Amino acid sequence: MKYKDYYATLGVPKNAAEKDIKSAYRRLARKWHPDANPKNTKEAEEKFKEISEAYEVLSDAQKRRKYDMLGPNWQQAEQQAEQQRRYRTQQGAEEYEFQFTPESSGFSDFFDMFFSGIGRRQAAGATSRNPGQDLETTIELSLHDAYEGGKKAVSLQIEDVCPRCHGAGTEHGRLCPQCHGTGHVVVPKKFEVTIPRGIGEGQRIRLAGQGGAGSPNGDLFLVVKLLDDPTYKRTGDDLYVDLPVNMYDLVLGGEVKVPTMGGQVSMTIPEGTQNNRLLRLAGKGMPKVKGTGAGDQYVRLIGRLPQQLTEKERKLFKELASLRNGKR
Repeated sequence: MKYKDYYATLGVPKNAAEKDIKSAYRRLARKWHPDANPKNTKEAEEKFKEISEAYEVLSDAQKRRKYDMLGPNWQQAEQQAEQQRRYRTQQGAEEYEFQFTPESSGFSDFFDMFFSGIGRRQAAGATSRNPGQDLETTIELSLHDAYEGGKKAVSLQIEDVCPRCHGAGTEHGRLCPQCHGTGHVVVPKKFEVTIPRGIGEGQRIRLAGQGGAGSPNGDLFLVVKLLDDPTYKRTGDDLYVDLPVNMYDLVLGGEVKVPTMGGQVSMTIPEGTQNNRLLRLAGKGMPKVKGTGAGDQYVRLIGRLPQQLTEKERKLFKELASLRNGKR
């Protein structure tokens, strides 16, 4: 029987990390899922089956270890192992609980023969430890949510272990009809999340024990996505805001009210300030997640020209222009 290269099937190197194998599988499963290929269902089913078979082996630490160890010489190694098992059984050296599957797994003959031996056997009395997978999803927060922090009730779509096949991808030797062989389904879940003050884009919040089911359960990681704010732009821990002001405040100076995340504050505009100048409000930015204090807020002054001048205003502007031109 021809050896199957599961790494080539998923398009990953032999030293690929678990997350890379999972990512490759998801990408190919989406591409070749029969529902996504209505015009070529038969080929898609075969491809999807091959991809699922490869992932079944490479995502399982025990199966992958056996697959890597035996390699293309798996049949010879399996025959030797079977002879040793028979000898030990005859000598009463150790009892094994054999779990041979009476029907096909739903995968290829290669899979059934390769994993019908020691890969499906457990020593009597042994206990297994199968920790749940860590899960990851996105949580959307407003800038005000990130500034205030605190507890927030959220409803998220979480990819979890399939409740029907318990992550195996198969049921009674066939592909699971609920997860279509992926071993995972997307389900809605509600959580009360503690948001750290000042948390930023791309940072993660860990919910211990809220990941995939197992012993122990995995963790759930929420990756923060900050929504655009209509008033502020954030750069690191600093905030930027545009503030329209009268041209007279720029020329003569004055006091203006400025919005900040903590409420309005007064700010002094120096006399003769140029349009588009940035003024700094120290400590009025985002709280620092690590350490104490906060970033700064930068205020861009946008000068507004007067509209619909009266005759008197027009006359005064002309006089001012004449004075300024005369100095030149």
